[in-house]
Amino acid sequence: MRVVQEFVKEDIRISIFSWNNKYLIKFELGPMEQTFKIPEMDVLDESDLNTFYESDFFDAVKLRFKEMGQSFQKQLENL
Repeated sequence: MRVVQEFVKEDIRISIFSWNNKYLIKFELGPMEQTFKIPEMDVLDESDLNTFYESDFFDAVKLRFKEMGQSFQKQLENL
């Protein structure tokens, strides 16, 4: 597995890996994570991966984390 890029944006850790002919884009926030797999053949240049954290896609990731956090908190309250 090759690390393409790692950084933090708006408290979300973003890691991009190249592995098994796929790019893995992993978003982490607290105890939650979202991972997306993209075939390398679908990406012309690695810089094209920037659209996953510089577009509406990133806004959807943040919204999903909010929903995940609410579900997680609710479940913890039910323990």
